[in-house]
Amino acid sequence: MMLQRLTLCSRIPLCAPRHTCRLLTRPLTQAPQGRATGSPFAHRGELRQAKRIVVKLGSAVVTRGDECGLALGRLASIVEQVAMLQNQGREMMIVTSGAVAFGKQRLRHEILLSQSVRQALHSGQNQLKDMSLPVLEARACAAAGQSGLMALYEAMFTQYSTCTAQVLVTNLDFHDDQKRQNLNSTLQELLRMNIVPIINTNDAVVPPPEPNIDLQGVNVISIKDNDSLAARLAVEMKADLLIALSDVEGLYNSPPGTDDAKLIDIFYPGDQQSITYGTKSRVGIGGMEAKVKAALWALHGGTSVVIANGTHPKVTGHVITDIVDGKKVGTFFSEIKPAGPTVEQQTEMARNSGRTLASLHPDQRSEIICHLAELLTERKDEILVANKMDMDLAISAGNLPPAMLNRLSLSTAKLNSLAIGLQQIAVAAQDSVGRVLRRTRVAHSLELEQITVPIGVLLVIFEARPDCLPQVSALAIASGNALLLKGGKEAANTNRVLHQLTQEALSLHSIKEAVQLVSTREEVEDLCRLDKVIDLIIPRGSSQLVRDIQRAAKGIPVLGHSEGICHVYVDAEASVDKVIKIVRDSKCDYPAACNSMETLLIHRDILRTPLFDQIIDTLRNERVKIHAGPRFASYLTFSPSEAKSLRTEYSDLECCLEVVDSMQEAVDHIHKYGSSHTDVIITENENTAEQFLQKLDSACVFWNVSSRFADGYRFGLGAEVGISTARIHARGPVGLEGLLTSKWVLRGDGHTVADFSEHGTMKYLHENLPVGQHLAGQRNSN
Repeated sequence: MMLQRLTLCSRIPLCAPRHTCRLLTRPLTQAPQGRATGSPFAHRGELRQAKRIVVKLGSAVVTRGDECGLALGRLASIVEQVAMLQNQGREMMIVTSGAVAFGKQRLRHEILLSQSVRQALHSGQNQLKDMSLPVLEARACAAAGQSGLMALYEAMFTQYSTCTAQVLVTNLDFHDDQKRQNLNSTLQELLRMNIVPIINTNDAVVPPPEPNIDLQGVNVISIKDNDSLAARLAVEMKADLLIALSDVEGLYNSPPGTDDAKLIDIFYPGDQQSITYGTKSRVGIGGMEAKVKAALWALHGGTSVVIANGTHPKVTGHVITDIVDGKKVGTFFSEIKPAGPTVEQQTEMARNSGRTLASLHPDQRSEIICHLAELLTERKDEILVANKMDMDLAISAGNLPPAMLNRLSLSTAKLNSLAIGLQQIAVAAQDSVGRVLRRTRVAHSLELEQITVPIGVLLVIFEARPDCLPQVSALAIASGNALLLKGGKEAANTNRVLHQLTQEALSLHSIKEAVQLVSTREEVEDLCRLDKVIDLIIPRGSSQLVRDIQRAAKGIPVLGHSEGICHVYVDAEASVDKVIKIVRDSKCDYPAACNSMETLLIHRDILRTPLFDQIIDTLRNERVKIHAGPRFASYLTFSPSEAKSLRTEYSDLECCLEVVDSMQEAVDHIHKYGSSHTDVIITENENTAEQFLQKLDSACVFWNVSSRFADGYRFGLGAEVGISTARIHARGPVGLEGLLTSKWVLRGDGHTVADFSEHGTMKYLHENLPVGQHLAGQRNSN
């Protein structure tokens, strides 16, 4: 329906009555402040501060694939984004193409209509002969299309109560001082009145373009196309940001579509020599080389620039707003080159060193981990000094809850415990990569093996918990995986020291780059888009962090759990002593942990018994706030506050208490409201317990054990990268085994070929051979 209205609007004559637009001298919302100085923004994240924005729409964005007429749906989504940013208090300007294409469509229609009428009058026949269209001159097309193009824009923006104004310019308007001042004054007044200027070159009278000599960073730039017009306009109007939309994702190091072409995330002025340009787009007169020259000219003039794709159907609806939000879209032009490598370069270095790590002998990987364990104790003073800096900053900021401060804090005891855990991992590393899982003699001359191999490149994102860094690093080293670490800024100093020690340990075998710490201003969402270089994401932190990463990850598996809604069910045949100990430990030992009890299910027969009173007294003595489930509340005259949801992860000294009639009802409740993390039954009835363990579909299911035992260290894994509630690959506490996958290796004598015919003569034995404890390459002689 929207497109139908727009199609009709495109035919509205300029003299037709129009809707009233809203004119405001000041926006209703608080506007961004813009740049503090005349310099362009140095980082993508700063683009959120952009107040004055120029959006350049290339010919390929505005026109249809047949180059006759406009892409109405695409234009509608772009107009919606511009109007939204305008209503946020930003000052938006559009430099648009499309007049020639719109005029070509109108003139072709008029010519066909005229020819058909003349032919019908002369021939008197109903069937028309083939009619050839004359070549249409671009200036005539522009003259015929300008009015219709502007009418279309105005009709679209009117849907969002936004006014527009048409401004046609030529070179003279910029090179003549008086005309330039008049143009500047007009645009300033339009912006002050909250009007969006729609700017285009006056193609009906524009002179031939001048040579490229003035594109090399001097004070003027010829208006040869809309790229140079947008750059000139952005600098003249002191715009904060220029968004140039085309039909490519951004700037590539070689022509898009070639084998080694890579999208450049950030382009620096000194990188021109490393670029190979391809052909220009199907329409327009510019091309990528012209866009880059214009972008660098605008950057030199103080305006930040992003070149992005405005034609992709999956991103067009939010490409402009994503750029303004600082997301990694297209190519961002920056004058400030970071001292270290980009995150893409870090990932590439990690992958290359990771392959060397995977090829090391198990003793060598164990040696690295043992050396890291020694460094944690030998250099503990250096670590604790850095950690004190982080703690002091966090306490003075006052924005971390006590539970996160506890995670952030390190001590000598914690470091010693870490070192012990790393030594256990070093032992496990002896039998990890290259372990033979299965051996089969397929035929007399064919032997098949399934062996363990690393997953590849891991991205581990963790919040204010620096002890996670050496644990995860050791597990990655033991499993031969490359590792990319993104820690919380709260632990920046501690993480930096721990990463230096990790790389020092890796240097024993010249693979220090296998573990990388991302310290740039990369957003987590941007890291989750590196699907071509990252094989697995492991989030360590709050449930909100995990949910955000699961939503942001595109094409990369995420290992983890978004919530830890753990249940403890107290059966009618439960032991009093066991109930009190398990309930207290499950809830009160570490309430912020993901394996802490969040819902306590009580069998109905326990209500109004001494055991029930003891449970309530225990929780109250521990200052646990109880939220009554619907059924429990119905039994009470004066009940505690009723639970807002039975799917709540409190992560504090709070829990929900609910009543059930049986073990089966408890299982049904957990299946409905749980998160498949860890669930517990307390009972002395073995048959009831076994049914609970068998029926319940959670990663960890316990009988007469605290939910806090769902932990890699307690499971004897040495350490864990997290607890997974996924149903494939790994579940529960994930240690070394969960970071491995497998591959098949087939060895033959070169004389055997596969025979898949219906009456094949080859005999397949499929004889299982003993595996033993050997690694691949150390095969048995049989």
